[in-house]
Amino acid sequence: MAITPPHPRYSKEEFARRGEEIYEQDILPQMRPEDDWKVVAIEIETGDYEIGKDEIAAAHCLRARHPEAPFWFRRVGSPYLHRFGHSPITAA
Repeated sequence: MAITPPHPRYSKEEFARRGEEIYEQDILPQMRPEDDWKVVAIEIETGDYEIGKDEIAAAHCLRARHPEAPFWFRRVGSPYLHRFGHSPITAA
């Protein structure tokens, strides 16, 4: 199966870089404590975004405004959208 870039004009790396840059510079400063663990869907060309309880909720709202755009997702309060595996929690 061929893997295509998430957007014809951007490599996977550039797509991710743009999504992270928008999140860190424009979105993160506006987040409140009650937004922790919600998901942000970001349209990387316009910087438009939506916050939802999960990817589906966030993407559904953003898709109404950007029907053909691919989105970058980020979980508020975490460097990962999803994490696999287990990390033991240790006392400090």
